[in-house]
Amino acid sequence: MPLESFEIGPIRPPSEAYSLLIRVTRNCPWNRCYFCPTYKGRKFELRSVEEIKQDILAVKAIQDKLRELSWKAGYGGKVEEAAAAILNNPPNEAFFNVALWLYYGGESAFLQDANSLIMRTNELVEVLRFLKQTLPTITRITSYGRSKTAAKKTLEELVQLREAGLSRLHIGLESGYDPVLKYMDKGVTAADHIKGGKNIVASGISLSEYVVLGLGEKGMWREHATETARVLNQINPDFIRVRTLTVRPGMPLYDEVKNGKFIRQTDEEIIEEEKLFIENLNCQSNFVSDHITNLLQELEGKLPEDKEGMLATIAKFQALSPAERQNFRLGRRLGIYERLDELNNQPKHDIVEQARQKLSKDGNQVDDETIYSLMEGFV
Repeated sequence: MPLESFEIGPIRPPSEAYSLLIRVTRNCPWNRCYFCPTYKGRKFELRSVEEIKQDILAVKAIQDKLRELSWKAGYGGKVEEAAAAILNNPPNEAFFNVALWLYYGGESAFLQDANSLIMRTNELVEVLRFLKQTLPTITRITSYGRSKTAAKKTLEELVQLREAGLSRLHIGLESGYDPVLKYMDKGVTAADHIKGGKNIVASGISLSEYVVLGLGEKGMWREHATETARVLNQINPDFIRVRTLTVRPGMPLYDEVKNGKFIRQTDEEIIEEEKLFIENLNCQSNFVSDHITNLLQELEGKLPEDKEGMLATIAKFQALSPAERQNFRLGRRLGIYERLDELNNQPKHDIVEQARQKLSKDGNQVDDETIYSLMEGFV
């Protein structure tokens, strides 16, 4: 690979949109989850420390190139200016990532792919230290991890990782209800989630836990909501981030939906589930709804003090007439509305109403399959 390029994995959390992406493993060591198509058909690989270091050196080479371009363009070595200039026409994906990272301050890095914790602790420590030494503007390093892997690490190992620079771990909890976890072939139990999560919190590494609304389908939604809240109450993570289930080709779950074994919930049913979930949360976490798949993306706040406000927003949605609820659902799925209050924006409301008339089969209701397809078009 040329020096001014490096390997980049397929995904990162939305909150890491402006982070430098460093790929320390390839793909997912578990790769069986029914609801995830990202790594299907791809083999998991550990990258060597030397290979990762070469990528970090490539980042520095690109950074130095941008600084050189800054001087030549008359920006006086201000690398942010050169980065902004190159974002519209980068020579490759690696250049784009570095330019974006520098433009937004050059302080955050995200280690890819699905479970960086699976690396030997001493090797991951070496990578973290080299990353900070080579790129000293970095003050925050985050990564994905699995609860089961975190549960197997000793507290001493996790503390070593924090001291070497690991700031936050993003964990896919998905559910705290064992039958849902088993159905989805998640490869962990609620007890694994609790042990792994508590280990991370005790180490001082910030913890962000992800929950998938709708994963319990119509048969297990209540248990999915209450048991997930129970598990999170025991972990007490810094962040609880919710996602609404999407189902696409490439997921094993797609076939389960097609053959009728998994019955999806409607938006209204998922909001009822989210209400029950929030009602049962008794922790001191930040509740974050930072994904376009969520119907009420405005449901955010610090627990417990903002719980009542979030529940009031849900009550406001549920008090709408059926016609207005459908207007809002369709407007959200078309990307027209961002917040519930935008129902009062008459021009937007009229646009959505026109779309409803075109998309409805009987001139009245837009069916759930259309709503699902619109939502999944954003993912």
